[in-house]
Amino acid sequence: MAGNSQRRNRRTSNKKGATVGSGGQRRRGLEGKGPTPPASARKGHVKNRVANAKAKQAQRRQVARRGGKGSSEMVVGRNPVFEALRDGVPASTLYVQQFIDNDERVRDALKLAADRGGINLMEAPRAELDRMTNGLNHQGLVLQVPPYEYAHPEDLAAAAFDDGEDPLIVALDGVTDPRNLGAVVRSVSAFGGHGVVVPERRAAGMTAGAWKTAAGTAARTPVARATNLTRALEAYQKAGITVVGLAADGDMEVGELEALGGPVVIVVGSEGKGLSRLVGETCDHLVRIPMPGGAESLNAGVAAGVVLYEAARRRA
Repeated sequence: MAGNSQRRNRRTSNKKGATVGSGGQRRRGLEGKGPTPPASARKGHVKNRVANAKAKQAQRRQVARRGGKGSSEMVVGRNPVFEALRDGVPASTLYVQQFIDNDERVRDALKLAADRGGINLMEAPRAELDRMTNGLNHQGLVLQVPPYEYAHPEDLAAAAFDDGEDPLIVALDGVTDPRNLGAVVRSVSAFGGHGVVVPERRAAGMTAGAWKTAAGTAARTPVARATNLTRALEAYQKAGITVVGLAADGDMEVGELEALGGPVVIVVGSEGKGLSRLVGETCDHLVRIPMPGGAESLNAGVAAGVVLYEAARRRA
C-alpha cells in the first residue's frame, strides 16, 4: 500500500496544469506602472505623430546639410589676397612664397592675417605655389578659402517662423555672377530678410567674389542650396509662403501686391533671360518693376533690392 501511495504522489507531482499560488504575479499586476508618459511619447497620439514628423524633417535637413558644402577656392595675387583679407572673406591658410620680395602689400596681407587669427601661415617654394594654382600669376601669395556650408531651403523658413516672423526670402533663378549673388545677400541683410536660395547647378555660389560684394553681411545671412529650385518653391507654398516672381511682363506692379506684407519668397531671374519657364509657372504672382527711364532690365542685385524695400516698407 505504501508503495502504491508513493507512485500516486509521483504521478500527481508530474501532472501538468496550474500550480497552487500566483507566485506574486497578481501582486505585481496590481502595482502602478509609473507616471503617465507625455502625449508626445504615447504611440498613436496626435502629438506623438507630430513629434515623429518633426524628427524626420530635422533628419532630412541634417542629411542635406552634410552634402551641402561647396568646394574650396584659391585667391591668388598680392592685391586680390589683401582685398579678400581686408573684406572679411573666410580663409584657412595663407601661403607665402619662400624668399619673397617683401613689399608693402605683402606686409599688409601678413598683418591682416595675423590680426584676424585662425589663419595658418605657410611658407612654400615657388614651384609648389605654381602647382597649387595651375600656373597662375600668384605673385608669391595664395589664400585658401574653405568650402562654404550651405543651409537647406527649409531652414530659412523654419528660422523665421521660430522667431515669430513672416519669412522674407530671395530665390535666384539662373544668376551665374557671384557678384550679383553677393549684392543680393547684402540687400537681404539690409532689409531684414531671412536668406537666399540658389540652385545647385548652373548658378553662382558663395565664392570669394560673392563674399567681397556682400561686404561682411554673408557672415550673418544664410545662403541655401536647392537640388531642384521648382520643388523648393513648391515646398515653400505648402508651408503657406507666397512665391512672387519678377518678370518684365508681370500682371501687376510691385507696389500693388499686398502679399509682400506677409510670408513671401521673391524669385529673381537672370538679366536678359529672366525666369525659366517652370519657375515662372510655379510662382503665385508675377510682378514687374516700373522703369519710367526706359531701361529694359535690372541686374539681379538691384531688382532684389527694389522689391525687398517694398516688402520691408509694408512690414514696418
